[in-house]
Amino acid sequence: MKIWRRAPGIVQLQLLIWTVVLLLIFFSLLPMDGLLKSAIYTVVNTISYAIIIYGNILLLYPVFYQKRRYLLYGISVALFLIVTGMLKGYTGMILYAYFGLIKAAPVHLGELLSYVPGGVLIYVLSLVFRIALAYFSLKQQTEEILLQKSQAELNLLKLQVQPHFLFNALNSIYYRVYKVDPPSAGLIERLADIMRYFVDESPKDEVPVSTEVAFIENYIALERIRIRHGASVQFKKAYNPDQRIPPMLLMTFVENIFKHGIDKTIGQNQITISLVQQNGHLLFTTRNRKADPEAGESPGGFGIINLTKRLRMLYGNKFELTIDDEGELYTAFLKIPLS
Repeated sequence: MKIWRRAPGIVQLQLLIWTVVLLLIFFSLLPMDGLLKSAIYTVVNTISYAIIIYGNILLLYPVFYQKRRYLLYGISVALFLIVTGMLKGYTGMILYAYFGLIKAAPVHLGELLSYVPGGVLIYVLSLVFRIALAYFSLKQQTEEILLQKSQAELNLLKLQVQPHFLFNALNSIYYRVYKVDPPSAGLIERLADIMRYFVDESPKDEVPVSTEVAFIENYIALERIRIRHGASVQFKKAYNPDQRIPPMLLMTFVENIFKHGIDKTIGQNQITISLVQQNGHLLFTTRNRKADPEAGESPGGFGIINLTKRLRMLYGNKFELTIDDEGELYTAFLKIPLS
């Protein structure tokens, strides 16, 4: 667990806490034990406290407890406290003897074990210490997220200025063109609707089916301009217009029709599209005559591959997608569940 690495301010907090602990121990012992003995006791105990606390929250807790190895965690904590307590007692007695504060004498096991119980309380405090570190880390991360959110909202407002400026410009052009060429003005209006869909609707998780259909119809109207002899498009619709689906989910099939399934040199481009709601599912079918593919092109391409990945993320295995490109016709069928 590396909480302080993700939240630099916690490092300073820990240093402050340990400084306070060290000073409290030292000055509470100073009147009775003198300078040297108080300093030795303070350093040895503070180091042992740090070993217990960080040994638990950095090693034992994440390695055993968080992985649900509760028995190993309990055994490891007990052994850890025993070893740490005995080392603390042994180190303290050696230093006292070295500086002549006590007489050198053999160290007995029972005497060393008497230092172990004091580590139990420090172990309990290590859990509290860990909770405190997690709290301050979470608090700091929350503040950072709020700051990033505010910055993102500000950037979004900046980005919205340009599209709305363009929408206003298109509206002005629309009214000018409408006076002399109403059909062309209608195409400008469709283009504005498509752009508004990209800006306002596509970032959403779900949109009404009617909104998605309007987007598709606008796209078809603009694409038909580029076809020299036009195209016959039959669009069958039978669904609840308020039903919601993820945006841009059906567009890949329609885009493939105009990208790979239109022969611009002939006037026999027949396109049929069907969108039907049935038994809690939405069924979407497109069918068109295949044009002669250009070198390196395939009817599906990366569009279908990316759509399949998106469908798996959205519906798991609860969708049906089939592509039939045998013979002269290219047929795509998609079936998705409705919430």
